[in-house]
Amino acid sequence: MTRKARPPADLAAPGIHTSRRPILRVLGTEITQLEQVRHRAEADLGVELVFETLDFQSAQRKAATEPDAYDVYDQCFHNIDIVWFWRAVQAIDLSRIVRWDEVSDLTKTGRLTPNSRIGRGDAPASKLYAQANGSLGACLTDCISMLPTVHNLDSFAYLPEVGATAPDGRISWAALLDETWKGRVAIVDEPAIGIFDLALAAQARGDVSFADIGSMTTEEIDGLLALAIARKRAGYFHRFWKTAREAAELMTVGPTVLGSMWSPGISTLRSRGIDVIEAAPIEGYRAWHGGLCLSRQLSGRLLDAAYDYLNWWLDGWAGAVMARQGYYMSAPARVQRHLAPDEWSYWYQGLPAARALPGPDGHPTIAAGHVRSGGSYWQRASSIAVWNTTMDEHNYLSRRWAELVAAG
Repeated sequence: MTRKARPPADLAAPGIHTSRRPILRVLGTEITQLEQVRHRAEADLGVELVFETLDFQSAQRKAATEPDAYDVYDQCFHNIDIVWFWRAVQAIDLSRIVRWDEVSDLTKTGRLTPNSRIGRGDAPASKLYAQANGSLGACLTDCISMLPTVHNLDSFAYLPEVGATAPDGRISWAALLDETWKGRVAIVDEPAIGIFDLALAAQARGDVSFADIGSMTTEEIDGLLALAIARKRAGYFHRFWKTAREAAELMTVGPTVLGSMWSPGISTLRSRGIDVIEAAPIEGYRAWHGGLCLSRQLSGRLLDAAYDYLNWWLDGWAGAVMARQGYYMSAPARVQRHLAPDEWSYWYQGLPAARALPGPDGHPTIAAGHVRSGGSYWQRASSIAVWNTTMDEHNYLSRRWAELVAAG
């Protein structure tokens, strides 16, 4: 791919961006909108960053319908179709991404290693490249839909009493629907994510089956939601949650002992001394991949500043902060340079923690001797069951999901 020289900055940037210090408005979620990230980026880039932090659905809605209200949209690949359809974001010129050659194959091909299985659903590669006809696809071009950054292999979390009941110590997604835990299970309230937690659990139990779990039919959605609604009306689910903080609170105060959980929630629980376990399900992980998009209204000097911000995310420092809350970065070699050797060994290589390790805020969250569930990054990324996905029947799913959350 030909690399072009970066064009000079346009100093006639409009509106509030005419000051010497460009102001970048970043729309995103709690996953990456950390204050330490904002402060460091401002210092490194000489910009002012304004973070607007919303839940997934609210951020997606605003990104699609109000592209003039933000400059950079920090989102996940499974949300790209909607903002791309509404032409709310512009394609990213790969000639302006300095470290594109260092981005891993997990994004570019769907496989981190040759033996990895490509999970069902919205693998990032399937929506990565902007095609000549305006669609998104896996065929290589000079432009991408979003810059791949933070990602993870998600599952669920549980307290030791749940693990004690797992046969041979091996945990299955089926645990999420085990009647033993009636009234003590919490599920994430986001249809493109929560549906797969329930689907993987119901499938593992043999309650349902799918021709393609990443692209369910309306009939398959109805079958799964009928099961879930019946469970909810019988009092099986304790709560549906929207933020990692909320999920951590539910497990802190009880009676939740098992449920959907993201890495920041796990870090919060461990910092409180709660012995929470991150599941490594025998069926594989529910994976997701985040990244950064450029609003369609960006041009001139502010567009240059936005490209600087995108490139900064691949330089390693931000990736090290993300690693300390359990997330991986698309250019891992850069991250290694910003982690202490024992941090890299724990978070990426899957080795026991040589000491108490800090979280993103610098306070210890990992006890000495602890081993991360699932092994190394390469082992975990080789066991993906499904990616977070906006399915063809997403609108139908969203209506049915709302019925589930409201069911009493």
